[in-house]
Amino acid sequence: MLTFHSERTKLRRARTELDGGQLVTPYECPERVDLVLKRVLESGLGEVHAPAEHGLDPVLAIHDAGYVDFLERCWEEWVAAGRQGEAIAWIWPTRTMPGRVIPDHIDGRLGHYALGADTSICEGTFEAAMASKDVALSAVDHVLASGEPAFGLCRPPGHHAATDQFGGYCFFNNAAIAAQRALDAGRSRVAVLDIDFHHGNGTQQIFYARDDVLFLSLHGDPRHCFPHFLGHADETGEGPGKGFTVNYPLAPGTGYAAWAEALEEAKARILEAGCELLVVSLGVDAFEHDPISAFTLSSDDFSDVGRRLGRLGLPTVFLLEGGYAVEEIGINAVNVLSGFERP
Repeated sequence: MLTFHSERTKLRRARTELDGGQLVTPYECPERVDLVLKRVLESGLGEVHAPAEHGLDPVLAIHDAGYVDFLERCWEEWVAAGRQGEAIAWIWPTRTMPGRVIPDHIDGRLGHYALGADTSICEGTFEAAMASKDVALSAVDHVLASGEPAFGLCRPPGHHAATDQFGGYCFFNNAAIAAQRALDAGRSRVAVLDIDFHHGNGTQQIFYARDDVLFLSLHGDPRHCFPHFLGHADETGEGPGKGFTVNYPLAPGTGYAAWAEALEEAKARILEAGCELLVVSLGVDAFEHDPISAFTLSSDDFSDVGRRLGRLGLPTVFLLEGGYAVEEIGINAVNVLSGFERP
């Protein structure tokens, strides 16, 4: 299996994350890339290729142009305003203050485009996000051209990024951009299967009213887990997309037996829908020792996840999302990929 990787994904090195009322060093860090890449090379998974540059057109096929412009200019505007720290939102549109007009001031624009206060914008964020979507696009292009699976070592991750919102460490929605690429290449329907512990709210929002992408997510119940306000089982799509969003919210403490049962249900839905390509949002934070998650999958379980996905028999691209138990992230990600190769 080919892996696509760019050192430019490490240009974002944020120093600040709001967690439990404290400013801490972000759990999402460049070292995650190094650990996954090290395991890819040690395991003999396959060659590692640099991605091609794909520009902004594939991003603008998914994301709002004003939002993309904001991400490109945010850090420069923040510095020009004389700020010393990283750009963190602290005021938002709310139920009682809906925000009909996007403010001109950087504080207001941050609040308009931010999902929450968890994710800062620092120097290199836009450049890293551009490299990450290039990784995703090059990986899916390989799958489309060859029918062989590929792994996109994406960083920053993408599944929390909505049409015009960033958060949860995500800026461009790599999985959505890759799915749209497959549709533009002639596939009639694509499945996006999100196995990250946290619900892929951004991917759901992007495709919620569409029937050409089937979005399925196995995740921590949003009543207890981030992002809290999306991911319930009764969210099934709207308009033409009715029935093409499938959520499997699972209780904190869920073990592999119950998790795998949900995965098998999701696989059946993918086959029933006639999907022609599978995009896997490969979060491995369902791991039992992940610091910001609450499932109990073991490293060996991730190998079985790969085997189960391989039995679908679909052209498949894997795109890295979360996974924050840094010592194990490489083992768990590559276990999925190796298991897929030996279903």
